[in-house]
Amino acid sequence: MKNGLYSIHVSLLDGRTGKGSGVILFRDGKILGGDAYLYYTGSYVVKDGSTFKGEVLVQRHTSPRGDDNPLFGGPAPVGIGVSGTYTETRAEMTGTALVGKASLIFGATLHKLVDVD
Repeated sequence: MKNGLYSIHVSLLDGRTGKGSGVILFRDGKILGGDAYLYYTGSYVVKDGSTFKGEVLVQRHTSPRGDDNPLFGGPAPVGIGVSGTYTETRAEMTGTALVGKASLIFGATLHKLVDVD
C-alpha cells in the first residue's frame, strides 16, 4: 500500500445494507483514520507490489446523534481483518468485522487524497 491519506467509502456485503465514509492514513505499516463518530488504528503489510493485508481496531469517539447509525460503531471496540489491492492512486479492500457475535463483511474503495512521506 502506498503511503498516503485516502478517502474511504465502505459498503456492507452479504445481503446487508449500510454505508460509511471517512479518511484513513496508510503510512509505513501503520493505519490511522476516522469519521464523524469513529476512529481507526491498525497495521498492515504489503504482500507484493499490488496487495496488502492488515488489522484495524475501530472505536467510538462520539455517540451517534438522532437516527445516525455508524456501521461498526457500538460502544465496544470492533476488530477488523482487511485485505486488498492497490495502485498509485487508489485501493480496493474487503474485510470482516466482528461486531458482538455477528460478522459483517464489507467492501471499501479508497482514493488517495495526498502523498505522505
